[in-house]
Amino acid sequence: MFENFRKVNMKTAVCLGICFYSLTLLIHVLILSGIIPLSWVNGGRSDSIATQLPISILNFSICIIGGIFTLIVGANRLYKFNRKISIILWFFVILWSFGFIQQLFGTPFEKMVCSLLLLLGVVSNLRMAIEKR
Repeated sequence: MFENFRKVNMKTAVCLGICFYSLTLLIHVLILSGIIPLSWVNGGRSDSIATQLPISILNFSICIIGGIFTLIVGANRLYKFNRKISIILWFFVILWSFGFIQQLFGTPFEKMVCSLLLLLGVVSNLRMAIEKR
Protein backbone atom coordinates (compact mmCIF):
# COMPACT_ATOMS: atom_id res chain seq x y z
CA MET A 1 0.00 0.00 0.00
CA PHE A 2 2.77 2.42 0.91
CA GLU A 3 4.49 1.79 -2.43
CA ASN A 4 1.92 4.00 -4.17
CA PHE A 5 2.68 6.83 -1.76
CA ARG A 6 6.42 6.39 -2.32
CA LYS A 7 5.85 7.25 -5.98
CA VAL A 8 5.12 10.82 -4.88
CA ASN A 9 8.29 12.90 -4.98
CA MET A 10 9.53 13.96 -1.53
CA LYS A 11 9.76 17.60 -2.62
CA THR A 12 6.15 17.41 -3.80
CA ALA A 13 5.12 16.06 -0.39
CA VAL A 14 6.88 18.96 1.33
CA CYS A 15 5.14 21.45 -0.98
CA LEU A 16 1.78 19.78 -0.28
CA GLY A 17 2.49 20.04 3.45
CA ILE A 18 3.31 23.74 3.20
CA CYS A 19 0.13 24.30 1.16
CA PHE A 20 -1.87 22.39 3.77
CA TYR A 21 -0.60 24.48 6.67
CA SER A 22 -0.92 27.74 4.71
CA LEU A 23 -4.50 27.03 3.68
CA THR A 24 -5.40 26.02 7.22
CA LEU A 25 -4.02 29.32 8.51
CA LEU A 26 -5.96 31.16 5.81
CA ILE A 27 -9.22 29.45 6.78
CA HIS A 28 -8.77 30.50 10.40
CA VAL A 29 -7.98 34.08 9.39
CA LEU A 30 -11.15 34.10 7.28
CA ILE A 31 -13.15 32.72 10.22
CA LEU A 32 -11.82 35.29 12.67
CA SER A 33 -12.36 38.13 10.21
CA GLY A 34 -16.00 37.08 9.75
CA ILE A 35 -15.79 36.13 6.08
CA ILE A 36 -16.52 32.50 6.90
CA PRO A 37 -19.55 32.38 9.23
CA LEU A 38 -19.10 30.74 12.62
CA SER A 39 -22.06 28.48 11.91
CA TRP A 40 -19.99 26.78 9.18
CA VAL A 41 -17.20 25.60 11.49
CA ASN A 42 -16.88 23.44 14.62
CA GLY A 43 -20.11 21.68 13.74
CA GLY A 44 -21.93 25.02 14.09
CA ARG A 45 -21.27 25.10 17.84
CA SER A 46 -19.28 28.35 17.96
CA ASP A 47 -21.69 31.09 19.01
CA SER A 48 -19.26 33.99 19.03
CA ILE A 49 -15.73 35.03 18.20
CA ALA A 50 -14.92 34.67 21.91
CA THR A 51 -15.63 30.94 21.77
CA GLN A 52 -13.85 30.52 18.44
CA LEU A 53 -10.72 32.49 19.38
CA PRO A 54 -9.07 29.85 21.65
CA ILE A 55 -9.66 27.17 19.02
CA SER A 56 -8.16 29.32 16.29
CA ILE A 57 -5.16 30.30 18.43
CA LEU A 58 -4.45 26.62 19.13
CA ASN A 59 -4.78 25.80 15.44
CA PHE A 60 -2.51 28.73 14.52
CA SER A 61 0.11 27.36 16.87
CA ILE A 62 -0.16 23.82 15.53
CA CYS A 63 -0.01 25.07 11.93
CA ILE A 64 3.05 27.22 12.53
CA ILE A 65 4.84 24.38 14.33
CA GLY A 66 3.78 21.90 11.65
CA GLY A 67 4.84 24.21 8.82
CA ILE A 68 8.27 24.83 10.33
CA PHE A 69 8.64 21.12 11.02
CA THR A 70 7.71 20.32 7.41
CA LEU A 71 10.37 22.73 6.14
CA ILE A 72 12.96 21.14 8.43
CA VAL A 73 11.98 17.65 7.29
CA GLY A 74 12.13 18.72 3.67
CA ALA A 75 15.64 20.03 4.11
CA ASN A 76 17.03 17.17 6.25
CA ARG A 77 15.00 14.12 5.28
CA LEU A 78 16.80 13.62 2.01
CA TYR A 79 20.14 13.15 3.74
CA LYS A 80 19.61 11.11 6.91
CA PHE A 81 17.10 9.13 8.93
CA ASN A 82 16.02 10.35 12.33
CA ARG A 83 13.71 8.22 14.47
CA LYS A 84 12.33 11.27 16.35
CA ILE A 85 11.33 12.97 13.10
CA SER A 86 9.65 9.78 11.92
CA ILE A 87 7.67 9.46 15.16
CA ILE A 88 6.50 13.07 14.93
CA LEU A 89 5.45 12.58 11.31
CA TRP A 90 3.42 9.49 12.24
CA PHE A 91 1.83 11.50 15.05
CA PHE A 92 0.75 14.13 12.50
CA VAL A 93 -0.60 11.38 10.20
CA ILE A 94 -2.75 10.03 13.05
CA LEU A 95 -3.81 13.53 14.15
CA TRP A 96 -4.87 14.65 10.66
CA SER A 97 -6.57 11.29 9.97
CA PHE A 98 -8.62 11.68 13.13
CA GLY A 99 -9.44 15.28 12.13
CA PHE A 100 -10.48 14.09 8.67
CA ILE A 101 -12.96 11.63 10.18
CA GLN A 102 -14.33 14.35 12.47
CA GLN A 103 -14.84 16.72 9.53
CA LEU A 104 -16.96 14.13 7.76
CA PHE A 105 -19.50 14.44 10.59
CA GLY A 106 -19.51 18.26 10.53
CA THR A 107 -21.25 20.99 8.58
CA PRO A 108 -21.39 20.96 4.76
CA PHE A 109 -18.44 23.41 4.66
CA GLU A 110 -16.40 21.06 6.83
CA LYS A 111 -17.37 18.06 4.72
CA MET A 112 -16.56 19.68 1.38
CA VAL A 113 -13.63 21.97 2.18
CA CYS A 114 -12.01 21.09 5.49
CA SER A 115 -12.09 17.32 4.94
CA LEU A 116 -10.30 17.68 1.60
CA LEU A 117 -7.78 20.00 3.18
CA LEU A 118 -7.11 17.50 5.97
CA LEU A 119 -6.77 14.72 3.42
CA LEU A 120 -4.01 16.80 1.83
CA GLY A 121 -2.31 16.98 5.22
CA VAL A 122 -2.63 13.22 5.74
CA VAL A 123 -1.15 12.43 2.32
CA SER A 124 1.77 14.85 2.65
CA ASN A 125 2.71 13.74 6.17
CA LEU A 126 2.26 10.07 5.29
CA ARG A 127 4.58 10.44 2.31
CA MET A 128 7.24 12.07 4.46
CA ALA A 129 6.80 9.45 7.20
CA ILE A 130 7.32 6.46 4.90
CA GLU A 131 10.49 7.77 3.29
CA LYS A 132 12.85 4.85 2.68
CA ARG A 133 15.83 4.85 4.96
